[in-house]
Amino acid sequence: MQSAVSIKDLKIAYGDHAVIEQMSIDIAPQEFLVLLGPSGCGKSTLLNAIAGLQDITAGEVWISGKNVTWEEPKDRGIGMVFQSYALYPRMSVRKNLSFGLRVAGLPKPEIDARVQRTAALLHLEKLLDRRPAELSGGQRQRVAIGRALVREVDVFLFDEPLSNLDAKLRNELRVEIKKLHQSLGNTMIYVTHDQVEALTLADRIAIMRDGVIQQLASPPEIYHRPANLFVAGFIGAPAMNFIAGRIERSKGSVRFTSNALSIDVSAYAFRSGACEGSATLGLRPEHFRLDGAAGGLPTMSGRVSVVEPMGSDAVVWFDWGSQSLSLRLMGDVQLQPGEAITPGLDIARASLFGADGQRL
Repeated sequence: MQSAVSIKDLKIAYGDHAVIEQMSIDIAPQEFLVLLGPSGCGKSTLLNAIAGLQDITAGEVWISGKNVTWEEPKDRGIGMVFQSYALYPRMSVRKNLSFGLRVAGLPKPEIDARVQRTAALLHLEKLLDRRPAELSGGQRQRVAIGRALVREVDVFLFDEPLSNLDAKLRNELRVEIKKLHQSLGNTMIYVTHDQVEALTLADRIAIMRDGVIQQLASPPEIYHRPANLFVAGFIGAPAMNFIAGRIERSKGSVRFTSNALSIDVSAYAFRSGACEGSATLGLRPEHFRLDGAAGGLPTMSGRVSVVEPMGSDAVVWFDWGSQSLSLRLMGDVQLQPGEAITPGLDIARASLFGADGQRL
């Protein structure tokens, strides 16, 4: 199947400093791909290279089967939504939506039809005659998204479109973008540093660090089977708990040991056979169970340091030796700071990483 967007051996450098080097990625038609990573990891640079707003040093960019590496942005068949609304302040919503179509010389009936369709999709029908100053932040971002949608192209690019909005509006527009993708079926590439947006919107997530894709997979795969320590620590709030130790073979079993902790990990799905040596055990907060002993799980002893109520659940921080670990509990939590607990470890859902930081 032909890719909607294909990046081949892409390199972007400023002098001797390479921001992206030898990156290749194929994005399928109708796929929602999210580029996720910390500030400065190269995600917006990659998006701008696809859009034609960023000069590349080497490699190729293909869109809908066409090599567009040196094409102008307007000739690439894309629609782009920026972090800032970038609306014309003196134009009405109607004129903001239609401006690009009018410049392109489309017939007026076609322009009117596209504007009406887009306004209906984004619930902007009653706002068409208002100017941007008369709109809320969420309404302005809807207009910015609509200005991309009226082009009726196959590929849409989003560069952190929700980062300027408050939490409530972000949640609302995130749902709207998800619905748009489901109804339109276009290919969408979305840049964000917000992992909630990534996990809820994406078909696949590309986790980036220093211009390199660390893992490219579905949200469940990235959350439950992170490829390395960076991905494991970057995804999840609170972050995954890490316990340094060793993997040892003993009497036909494979065990992870750390201080007084010794756990049988023979059932762990090692990628290339069980190994020995330095390792890190990764456990997400929900991988602990307060009644672990009753369920036959291996346990560890600690003392509660902080309880963070979250409404439907709570995060409990506890001290295990000199290390602070977090566990997530559902419902009301009656634990108090200083209280002794013995949580069980759900090793079946754990992750193990080798001395090189890669998943074992």
